[in-house]
Amino acid sequence: CSGGKCPQLYSQNSGGSYFDTQGSSSQVSTVVSSHGMANNGGGNGGLTMGLAGGQIISSSGAYLIGGNTMDNSAPHPAAQTTRASPATIEMAIETLQKTEGLSSQRSSLLNSHLQWLLDNYETAEGVSLPRSTLYNHYLRHCQEQKLDPVNAASFGKLIRSIFMGLRTRRLGTRGNSKYHYYGIRLKPDSPLNRLQEDMQYMALRQQPVQQKQRFKPMQKVDGVSGENFSGGGQHTPSAAEQTVIAQSQHHQQYLDTSRALPDFVELDLGETNGDNVSPDDIKALQSLYREHCEAILDVVVNLQFSLIEKLWQTFWRYSPSDSVEGATITENSEIEGRLPCCRLLVLCRNEAVLKWMSSCDHLMYQALVEILIPDVLRPIPSALTQAIRNFAKSLEGWLNNAMNTIPQRMIQTKVAAVSAFAQTLRRYTSLNHLAQAARAVLQNTSQINQMLSDLNRVDFANVQEQASWVCQCEEGVVQRLEQDFKATLQQQSSLEQWAAWLDNVVTQVLQPFEDRPSFPRAARQFLLKWSFYSSMVIRDLTLRSAASFGSFHLIRLLYDEYMFYLVEHRVAQATGQTPISVMGEFDDLNAMSPANIDKGKPTPSCLYRLCRFLCLQAKSL
Repeated sequence: CSGGKCPQLYSQNSGGSYFDTQGSSSQVSTVVSSHGMANNGGGNGGLTMGLAGGQIISSSGAYLIGGNTMDNSAPHPAAQTTRASPATIEMAIETLQKTEGLSSQRSSLLNSHLQWLLDNYETAEGVSLPRSTLYNHYLRHCQEQKLDPVNAASFGKLIRSIFMGLRTRRLGTRGNSKYHYYGIRLKPDSPLNRLQEDMQYMALRQQPVQQKQRFKPMQKVDGVSGENFSGGGQHTPSAAEQTVIAQSQHHQQYLDTSRALPDFVELDLGETNGDNVSPDDIKALQSLYREHCEAILDVVVNLQFSLIEKLWQTFWRYSPSDSVEGATITENSEIEGRLPCCRLLVLCRNEAVLKWMSSCDHLMYQALVEILIPDVLRPIPSALTQAIRNFAKSLEGWLNNAMNTIPQRMIQTKVAAVSAFAQTLRRYTSLNHLAQAARAVLQNTSQINQMLSDLNRVDFANVQEQASWVCQCEEGVVQRLEQDFKATLQQQSSLEQWAAWLDNVVTQVLQPFEDRPSFPRAARQFLLKWSFYSSMVIRDLTLRSAASFGSFHLIRLLYDEYMFYLVEHRVAQATGQTPISVMGEFDDLNAMSPANIDKGKPTPSCLYRLCRFLCLQAKSL
């Protein structure tokens, strides 16, 4: 702060927009960089975004984070790419005619090339594609359509004439970096996406087993063998595939690859065996499903997310009608021999099987969460975060498609579990991004001093007076939290020290309720009270036009989310469940009714919805 003015963290030109699309609506907030806070020199004093922290933008449903991929180079400003209009296409052709000396016949071919580009690619902030990949896609298109391709240099001019503002970056690990177009991506509905997935599959088949790697999913993945996709024979990775391999190897250091799949409970039909299911069928289902879940864990550890769909299709006996270059999933005779499809369908209608499979899924998905995001506060590369977010977005659609012949009750059971898994991945990646943005604030001495000065002006007696009627908290507890918060702020504690303080607060508050049935309700009440008190403090800072309001708002969002994270784990521990299962018990909307809340009988999903509602209300301040 200088001259009595402090930069605004939340201004129209500061940071980047964080669009987390939910259905047709979206919530928008502005995030600050975790890579320092430099004044942008504008009249409003907004902060520029360092790309290490990342700009998060969801465009067309994708989760995009501006940032250096793997080259650790200095931050670059986000490209302002623009979609070309029909008039621009005509101008582009005219320009290429003049500069390249193209004939009229040759120029007419450009129109089909340009249309193909527009049909398959779109501009997007914060993403990149290897130059060689785009050109290989183009050559493939020309070969299929029997067109004469232009050379690589002319193709580069063609792309830049359509997608204005593209920049070229050299990305990759040292000694294996490649040129990328920055600001362009494949459209989600482009058929090239299937081709891209198969390229990644073949590339990852060549990936060497790392020193600590326990998994070898490429030899056989639940009946999906490498020959089905590679066509047999040796495959030499192209430059694009080598980039995929290098990126996968780089990202695996951020995973917890040592985690194994927990033991599943035994399946006991008991009195529910009305269909006279044989013990052999029960044993076969348990064995096959265990192998299936282990295969899923293996491919996730190797970051082969697209193979999850193929695993589901194989287990649930679904064969896709379309294929790319003969890449089909054939019926697995081994699985069919061990458990015929007709017997699988009978088992899928059994209530005991539904509960057993839901329990297995919760254990597996919890293990996957802890593999992908072992520490929600540790910085994660933006490309890995984007991959996890896109993976989470695809899960429910993949599963529904693979189970199109399975009884509806089983589909509902499976989808409920995978939806909880996807939502957890989204929450944890969002929490991780908030943590990195807040880390920059907590490391800024002048910001901390300003926050402490503003906090000392807050009338906490008035806050307590207004909140006591709603929350009915002991005044001594509130005063102790206030003093501890100020002391921790004054010590300029790190993010990890703040996390330890928050964990200690949860422990102290919930300790009297341990080993009691009222523990989940007490945890829910604590979250509501914490959020209410913090909103009252933010309100006071807002009315006083506190210079550090933006910093407090960011910190408040992080602490609310992290408190939610801590409490869901405490509730899971107290109830003997996994956090995934605690958050996955979605009952009907009656769980949100005032009657249920007053009775103290809301489900864990009620806790989740209420907390999310309060967080969204806070973001709208």
